[in-house]
Amino acid sequence: MSTFVVFDLEFTSWPDALAQDWSAPGQLREIVQIGALRVREDHTIVEEYETLVRPTVNPELSPYFTELTGISQEQVDRGGLAPAAALGEFLAFCRGHGVLSYGNDMVVLGENVGWARARGEEVKNGFLDASFLNVRPWVNSLAPQTASANVGRLWKVLGLPKPFTGEEHSALFDCYSFAAAIKHLCATGATLPEGCLRGQEPPRH
Repeated sequence: MSTFVVFDLEFTSWPDALAQDWSAPGQLREIVQIGALRVREDHTIVEEYETLVRPTVNPELSPYFTELTGISQEQVDRGGLAPAAALGEFLAFCRGHGVLSYGNDMVVLGENVGWARARGEEVKNGFLDASFLNVRPWVNSLAPQTASANVGRLWKVLGLPKPFTGEEHSALFDCYSFAAAIKHLCATGATLPEGCLRGQEPPRH
């Protein structure tokens, strides 16, 4: 059965960073958390991926970021992977699949891969082995009420049951919210954009 991946990122932020497009000196969109789900075309979840990542340029998380995401400095220091390792793992999870985001998270992913390589670090696996697609325009066109909603709030805006434990701005929770929205829209007769169903579920032994 064909499968696809949905993913979400949490990355370093500060008050007004979004409005200023991270243009203040020293502010970069360094990934702190990656969440992803591998999903069958019948919308059942096959596999989860989640990891914390240790920022390099700004290793100390801002209080704003911690309050927004619930991710503490201690959690990242204790359990976070080095960026190159985390990015390589995630790209391996995506290999051969259509990889869907609600927004341009693939741009942030590319920035972080570029920074790691510029530091001389090896990022195993690469973008060419997967097809990254921003399906936010597809979701918003089918459900205009979602236009101003972030990914972790899609389930609520669409009137769906809470899909997972936790809250928005946790990468894995946001993935479950995203997957629930896609399932709902497909159940109403919508078809995923071309290129989403590239992958195949690995054979069971």
